Amino acid sequence: MTKSVIQKVVPSGHGVRPTLIACAIFACLPSLGMAQEAGTESEQPETRADERIAVVGTRSAPRSVGDSAVPLDIIGADELTDQGSTDMLNMVSTVVPSFNVNDQPINDASTLVRPANLRGLASDHTLVLVNGKRRHRSAVITFLGGGLSDGAQGPDISNIPASALKQIEVLRDGAAAQYGSDAIAGVVNFVLKDASEGGMLEARYGTTAEGDGDTIQISGNVGFELSERGFANFSAEYREADATSRTVQRDDAAALIDAGNTFVADPAQIWGTPEIKYDFKALANFGLDLGKNREAYLFANYAEREIEGGFYFRHPHNRDGVYFGGFNDQDEQLLLVGDLDGVGQGLSCPDVPVGDNVLDAPEYQLIADNSTPLGANCFAFNELFPGGFTPRFGGIVTDASFVAGTNGYVGNDWAYDVSIGVGYSHVEYLLFNTVNPSLGPNTPFDFSPGAASQLEKNFNLDFSKGFQLDGFYDLVNFATGIEYRRETFKQEVGDPASFAIGPLTEQGFGIGSNGFPGIKPEAAGEWSRGNWAWYADVETYLTADFMVGAAVRFEDFTDFGSTANGKLSARWQLSSDWAVRAAASTGFKAPTVGQSNVINVTTAFVGDALQDQALLPPTNPIAALKGGKPLEPEESVAYSLGIVGEFESGLYLTVDYFNIEVTDRLSRTSAIPLTQEDIDALIAQGVRDASSYSSVVYFTNDFDTTTQGIDVVANYGHDLWEGEMKYTLAYNWTDTKVDSFNPQNINLAKVQMLEDNLPEHRSTVTANYRKGDTRTLLRLNYYGKYYEDHVDAGGGLDIYPGAETTVDVEFAYDFTQNFTAALGGKNVFDNRPDENPFGRAVVGSQYPPTSPMGVNGGFYYVRAQYKF
Repeated sequence: MTKSVIQKVVPSGHGVRPTLIACAIFACLPSLGMAQEAGTESEQPETRADERIAVVGTRSAPRSVGDSAVPLDIIGADELTDQGSTDMLNMVSTVVPSFNVNDQPINDASTLVRPANLRGLASDHTLVLVNGKRRHRSAVITFLGGGLSDGAQGPDISNIPASALKQIEVLRDGAAAQYGSDAIAGVVNFVLKDASEGGMLEARYGTTAEGDGDTIQISGNVGFELSERGFANFSAEYREADATSRTVQRDDAAALIDAGNTFVADPAQIWGTPEIKYDFKALANFGLDLGKNREAYLFANYAEREIEGGFYFRHPHNRDGVYFGGFNDQDEQLLLVGDLDGVGQGLSCPDVPVGDNVLDAPEYQLIADNSTPLGANCFAFNELFPGGFTPRFGGIVTDASFVAGTNGYVGNDWAYDVSIGVGYSHVEYLLFNTVNPSLGPNTPFDFSPGAASQLEKNFNLDFSKGFQLDGFYDLVNFATGIEYRRETFKQEVGDPASFAIGPLTEQGFGIGSNGFPGIKPEAAGEWSRGNWAWYADVETYLTADFMVGAAVRFEDFTDFGSTANGKLSARWQLSSDWAVRAAASTGFKAPTVGQSNVINVTTAFVGDALQDQALLPPTNPIAALKGGKPLEPEESVAYSLGIVGEFESGLYLTVDYFNIEVTDRLSRTSAIPLTQEDIDALIAQGVRDASSYSSVVYFTNDFDTTTQGIDVVANYGHDLWEGEMKYTLAYNWTDTKVDSFNPQNINLAKVQMLEDNLPEHRSTVTANYRKGDTRTLLRLNYYGKYYEDHVDAGGGLDIYPGAETTVDVEFAYDFTQNFTAALGGKNVFDNRPDENPFGRAVVGSQYPPTSPMGVNGGFYYVRAQYKF
């Protein structure tokens, strides 16, 4: 295969020069990992951590990690795969302490696409690139995101197969001036494999210490020549995972059983990781040398998975809209009973006192006997679900993307890159084991409550050139370009039964599929916007030891106007061992069209009770009455200052301080109660199911924060016992303060979640020893103290779990040059978070659900890999 090496600088619309993209495609940079002869990958000398080449953070010549003016992590493919995690989010979180992700056991759409947080900011404050090109957002908007990511709509990186990756580059610095919207916290770039021959097959199996959560994954990668001048590289993964349960029986459910209700499940609801019924993902990466310093590239990704989790338990006495019928004159609680022939017509239904067990009440036994005229006319949901019920929520997530481009030179001067990209995300919501109460006995139990999709189209045209100017030590590298992006968010109608207003509506029964009412025709729709961007970027060396850079970016959006941002960066080599670096930038994150227009009904805790909350667009008349107004961009000012130490002994050390001020941050308001007048006004607008709403929420720019922190990264290697030992330390301290907020929209519990839900201190220490055919990995993970507002209730359910340490171990043996087997464990000593003090009393969660270490405890696995 012929591979070209372009010597001049070529830009990309997101700060990744096409030359470097071409290098990622054609393997023209050895330090990025050249295509290997089949079976010889392990024989190549490994690049030192400080010498690895990255393609983010600069548009000038390639930068090693140590030479970068901003903090940068490069994670090799082996670092990703040499662990027990099989999900991309968990893989990255394991090796980058400033990247956090929590399980989302009962959190609506967040269960399907989990939000991840870089440097303490929301999930959509991080820009995601693949081979240097912007990746599209997920269709899932995080209606409930544990406070920090409430309202976020970020990319879903779980759809990228790990088997397709050469490396991951994590830029931990504000970069909106270079890359555009969303890069407030930083940038994550996934660099794809580009080998034209060879490949691998891998199989994994794992289970938890409690014997649940069984996981099977099969993955593979193969490379082919594409004529004599290119390559075609294919990767695929398939995974299944059983659900886990870390649950104790709720007190209210236990009381029902004690009172003689034998129909209550034990546990009544389940806390744990959801079931992954199937998870398939595939990626193809192509490159072709066109000759005359011209290259073409194309990559495409398709993924689909189905996930099923749980919701909250519906108590068979007091669930509003299903079982709760108010109180009589004697202040006795009554059962909600439907009069099927209509109130005041035909037979009348008796009051049914609930007592300790409504099933024992004589009045209930009368209506439950359907052989009598009274029983046939009077209906209660206890006849269908005598022990209450717990809805099951899930969805099918489909994701596809395509990028194609070419780069080269205009004459022998200006380098160019032109590319187009399309990304599509679709989520179909599924709901099981629930009812539409207003339909009474005719309700179905399974629903398709609708779907959402996100479509993005990108066009980039970029140019660059190095100028030799008098008075400058080195070339002045200049890059400029334009970008056009159009995005469309769509909500699709659910099946009719999921939003039907049934005959029992006027008798107090709830409307729509309980737990996640279907998307009504009036809430469905399609909304689009476009934006143009222009950028300019300059970087040069003023002396042999002093590098400076500057970037400016202007963007114009069709829905909220224009914004301009800038960045300055510098690096000064103090000595052969030490350097200092610093950067200052402004940034922005544009509100998405989905955030501005989405309508949803969510069942969530407020205080100690479940409520149906109507999420309305902020411009809806009712939302506007409660303070809503059109969304604006989030804006940021960021600073970073660090030192870099690279020593002859092989020790590599970086210490970086960062400070990020974000104003007009976007989030979901706390629940705002609706008055009867509000409900009547909603009904007058045509929102006929408003009678089921207790409160309203909307997205708003209503608070400002300052996030600061320190990242420490150290690498060292040496010979030991005729083998090679490598050590890696990664430490992160992050502290967020809410500088101002609107107390009418955001309660104090949410403020504390924003400030303290992620641990301030997190670190990993890894030792990796190889001798001959044997490799041993030991990793210590430390998670500091954190705070949880249990079930986001804002009702005083405050949990303050302590710091925890877990241990990961993996043993691997090369049986042949091609075949390797490994045995390992994550959290091998099965350490668990502090137990939830409200577990039994409230919802049955044994541990705090937002625990950064997870709630499952130990996970043990085997994997086998064959390279060819």
